[in-house]
Amino acid sequence: MSLAGTLGHKVGSSSMTIVRPIVFVVDDDAWVRESLETLIQDEGWQPETFASAQEFLDRRSPLTPSCLVLDVSLPGLNGLELQKRVAVERADMPIIFITGHGDIPMSVGAMKAGAAEFLTKPFNSEVLLAAIRQALERSRVALAQEAERQELRDRYASLTPRERDVMALVVSGLLNKQVAGELDITESTVKAHRGQVMQKMKANSVADLVKITARLHQSAAASQSMNSG
Repeated sequence: MSLAGTLGHKVGSSSMTIVRPIVFVVDDDAWVRESLETLIQDEGWQPETFASAQEFLDRRSPLTPSCLVLDVSLPGLNGLELQKRVAVERADMPIIFITGHGDIPMSVGAMKAGAAEFLTKPFNSEVLLAAIRQALERSRVALAQEAERQELRDRYASLTPRERDVMALVVSGLLNKQVAGELDITESTVKAHRGQVMQKMKANSVADLVKITARLHQSAAASQSMNSG
């Protein structure tokens, strides 16, 4: 089933939009690029081809479901080196390696570094298309999850410092009276802040707020892990 008509969430926008998945191809063989371009177009995806890793890096890719079909041996920056760059800058973009002279250590290294697939030329086109479909779905899910995390971060950023204090104490299990004592404010003030927190965070209950807080912590941990990587 083609993903060309996938209904996706446009990152950074509250509106829904139809997105056409992009399949990037980086290979220094013009014949391979042209063949893959036709194959990708026939599936309804948008192909973008490049002769070198640097050409690909110079193209600022949009945040839409996408994957990278990448040759290992390239002039200048090779495929494995480009993989490291993509892992940091576009973790949502799976990589499918293709090579004419791969070996087991090379393929194992690429897969351990997160490659979606490692194919040796000549490869069966259906095998490649199946790998691309899976990679595009992975990308779609990753982008949707990141959009959700960003929305949560935006909601939290809309809270005032006092509202954040109240939120932290409420999710820790304290009652309004106890929160008032901790912050040295009146209980009625706590209720007002709590109401604003629930509204801004779109929580219907304290249990919802606890779940949202846990997701915020997971999001922060994921971002820290990516930055440290």
